[in-house]
Amino acid sequence: MNRYPLWKYIVILVALAIGVLYTLPNLFGETPAVQISSVKATVKVDPSTLSRAEDALKAQNIAYTGAVFDSTGNNPSVRIRFADTDTQLRAKDLLQTSLNTDATDPTFVVALNLLSASPEWLSKIHALPMYLGLDLRGGVHFLLQVDMAGAITKRLDASAADARTLLRDKNIRHNGVTRTDNGIEAAFSAQADAERARNALNDGLPDLAYTTQPAANGAFKVVGAFTEAARRAVQDNAVKQNIVTLHNRVNELGVAEPVIQQEGPDRIVVQLPGVQDTAKAKDIIGRTATLEARLADPDAPRVVSADTPVPPQDELFLHGNGAPVLLKRQVIFSGDRITSASAGFDDHQQPSVNIKLDAAGGRVLRDVSRDNIGKPMAIVLFEKGKGEVLTVATIRGELGQSFQITGMGSAQGANDLALLLRAGSLAAPMEIIEERTIGPSLGADNIHKGVDSVMYGFLAIAVFMMAYYMLFGVFSVIALMFNLLLLVAALSLMQATLTLPGIAAIALTLGMAIDANVLINERIREELRGGASAQKAISLGFEHAWATILDSNVTTLIAGLALLAFGSGPVRAFAVVHCLGILTSMFSAVFFSRGLVNLWYGGRRKLKSLAIGQVWRPDGATNAPDAGEQ
Repeated sequence: MNRYPLWKYIVILVALAIGVLYTLPNLFGETPAVQISSVKATVKVDPSTLSRAEDALKAQNIAYTGAVFDSTGNNPSVRIRFADTDTQLRAKDLLQTSLNTDATDPTFVVALNLLSASPEWLSKIHALPMYLGLDLRGGVHFLLQVDMAGAITKRLDASAADARTLLRDKNIRHNGVTRTDNGIEAAFSAQADAERARNALNDGLPDLAYTTQPAANGAFKVVGAFTEAARRAVQDNAVKQNIVTLHNRVNELGVAEPVIQQEGPDRIVVQLPGVQDTAKAKDIIGRTATLEARLADPDAPRVVSADTPVPPQDELFLHGNGAPVLLKRQVIFSGDRITSASAGFDDHQQPSVNIKLDAAGGRVLRDVSRDNIGKPMAIVLFEKGKGEVLTVATIRGELGQSFQITGMGSAQGANDLALLLRAGSLAAPMEIIEERTIGPSLGADNIHKGVDSVMYGFLAIAVFMMAYYMLFGVFSVIALMFNLLLLVAALSLMQATLTLPGIAAIALTLGMAIDANVLINERIREELRGGASAQKAISLGFEHAWATILDSNVTTLIAGLALLAFGSGPVRAFAVVHCLGILTSMFSAVFFSRGLVNLWYGGRRKLKSLAIGQVWRPDGATNAPDAGEQ
């Protein structure tokens, strides 16, 4: 009646082993470290960077406890561990100067960080600690203001260029298209031309509302202004594109679980847990870049140096290899026109980059390329106000909305360029309006208080359960420990981010999990009061309590899923732990605790009493506390 088959005990043992293995990494804490990343898009960190860093540390007798080259992700990095923060700070200053020969134009970022101290064998089985949120790990918090006026201006500039191209394609004569503060204006000599232009613009550029108005000297003009819906769409898209760009840039630097999300209509919150250096964090945010495609000057001297005179219509840039290049000032298209970029192979099976532009960018490129076949076109990446040429390719034929850059040299080079093209442009400028730094000591204090709250709550529950339900209370406490183990292991296995609201959810889960054991114990007592035998009371108690436990947990889970679906930030962090805790508590309170009871009582055929505390009889008679067993 109260015996589990062997396979159920095997399931319990496997769950227990998984819980122990994936909970262990969270017990080792973190060690101070420095992280070396590339600050330039055209320079990658490689194993030689690790060798240079180790040589520099050994030359100055700075001890380190481990160094690794991390090649995962799109931007590899070097991570070096140290025994204490003083050594970490000394190493950071040394590596910053030794790896960057030019302090005004650094090649590498050397940032302070924290790394898990768990053994390597745990990492090999992907047993990694939970990520800790900003409030537990320490780090930096930025609130960025998106310049919505800049987004509108940028869009109007593009609309003005599109309008010129459209009117030229339709053979409609005009006296110039200009951008105004609130829209665009196209001037015409005749009213008929103005009406034709208005109809063409309505069909080709429907984001603007167009009207024909009289101008000076009998002329006419078509005025286009954003509709309210289009203006909101431009602003929303600007914020979303900036968030995507920030994600790509921050993720490249290997920051664990960064938080980048919209706050209000025009603000973005950026949280970088584990980054202790505010200056370096600003540098990470400042790496957001813009891309431009320009024609190279075909009349420029073949040999160009930094001292070569620059014609008024040109600008001097440096290629990734340091070679100077003269480019035309006119921008063919910018990064916001790129809809996709992927690495591939050309017809000769050589690495290439396939680029797709939006319709407006494709029209402009088609016109420019048609007139410049055989001439070189360059793509320039602008970071921190400095432009650097990523690639220079010869225009082989008329290009359009989709085209291909060949001659990349290597598949890795094609992948790198495709990544930069996808992530390189901000839709609108931003500025930091708020910044906060949470030190690791404050984060450690938050962890200490959070763990104390969970432990004290657990001890209070354990004392009550063992005093009130005796041996069955012990079973309940062991099941509660198993539940806590499974919950932490599940969070670690999912690589979830634990925050203070998450710790609050763990404490709440303990109270909710023990509630199921209380229901079970009371149902067993009720069966005993009804005259059932001890074995029958155990069986019926678990059976009858299950429906109530399921109903209560399902309704609570529905509320947790609602928080998960519609919440954000701390609310979402709470909901993740809350929902996982409900699932693990149902497994531990019913399946695991039943296994313990069956293991202890299941083999006793002549069992007459249970150690489940005081059982009150409905007729007023009482039994003595069932402290003994037969």
